[in-house]
Amino acid sequence: MYVPAFPAMARSLAVPAASIQLSMTACLVAIVLGQLVVGPLSDKIGRRRPLLLGTAAFVGFSLLAAIAPSAGLLVGARFLQGFCGAVGMVVARAVLTDQLRGTELAKAYSVLIMVIGVAPVIARVIGAAVLRVAPWNAIFVVLAAAGLIALLLAARLVPESHPEHLRTTGNLGASTRPMIELVALQRFLGMVLTLGAASAGMFAYISGSTFVFQEHYGMSPTGYSIVFAVNSAAVILSSMVFGRLSTHFPLERLLPLGIGLSLTGALAQVLFDVVHGDTMVVTWICLFVTQLGLAWIIGSTMTLGQTLAQHASGAGSALLGAGQFILGAAIAPVVGFFGTGGPLPMAVIMLVAYAVAVLVWFALGRTEPS
Repeated sequence: MYVPAFPAMARSLAVPAASIQLSMTACLVAIVLGQLVVGPLSDKIGRRRPLLLGTAAFVGFSLLAAIAPSAGLLVGARFLQGFCGAVGMVVARAVLTDQLRGTELAKAYSVLIMVIGVAPVIARVIGAAVLRVAPWNAIFVVLAAAGLIALLLAARLVPESHPEHLRTTGNLGASTRPMIELVALQRFLGMVLTLGAASAGMFAYISGSTFVFQEHYGMSPTGYSIVFAVNSAAVILSSMVFGRLSTHFPLERLLPLGIGLSLTGALAQVLFDVVHGDTMVVTWICLFVTQLGLAWIIGSTMTLGQTLAQHASGAGSALLGAGQFILGAAIAPVVGFFGTGGPLPMAVIMLVAYAVAVLVWFALGRTEPS
């Protein structure tokens, strides 16, 4: 929701673009840490309590971000906001794994990906609309209100899905042992790293595209929201197709196809920019193609990974979520560092990320389970 406000925030706080992108990095780092803490904790004490407490704290820290008078305090508030927001992410995946198996789990993740695809579209539109009538600070007030609604819905609609007799015993340190065991599984590690590399490409797009379209191509925040909405529609459409195909084809076939599609979009962007120079239409089309592949990557790696971690779904969810965000946290400011005056630096970083995903998949992920 606040990405369309990046340029305005940089001007308001009198800091360079990389400093504002650092607030996204702080949030992503906190999301990683939050999932690694809350995932095993939910295996020990259940899903519902962490979900409600974390969502309530998210509301408070969103309001703290709204009144931040400097970039430093904004980064701190975003870190705390991300840590608490991670609770909903890790618990949602664990609840699905508690209740579903096999193709039903894959279908559920395809729906979850569609929700993830729709939410940013709505967020960007709301963010751009808020910017037309209020300063950037108001966006975080809206986020607090959204968090409050989520809290009320979770309190009413989300049951406890992890009964006491299945919970881990011992202290919290002992409950992290399943995470160590999962990392030692080559195939599970392959899922984590493949998802992480692909997500790095996604966050390079999220972090860099607002500057590319608004400052390089001269779009308004509303115009950029339309671009982002169309590209998010690619994720929604692709996730619907993935949900149907997952009942007929093994995920081991769908995953490399998704990686190849995203890699093709990034490679086409780099080649066109180098040979012909960039244009807005080509940039938009290439980014659309990368997003088509992304839904298949997320759906396949999440389903395969959580299937391997059914005995400790909270720990598995934490590791997959951490893998999804940890490289994204590192990539977000890199795009700003190498320049936001055109799409080429963003496209090169995306190309490298998807190429790494290909290498990791062939080295670790496609190994058949014993």
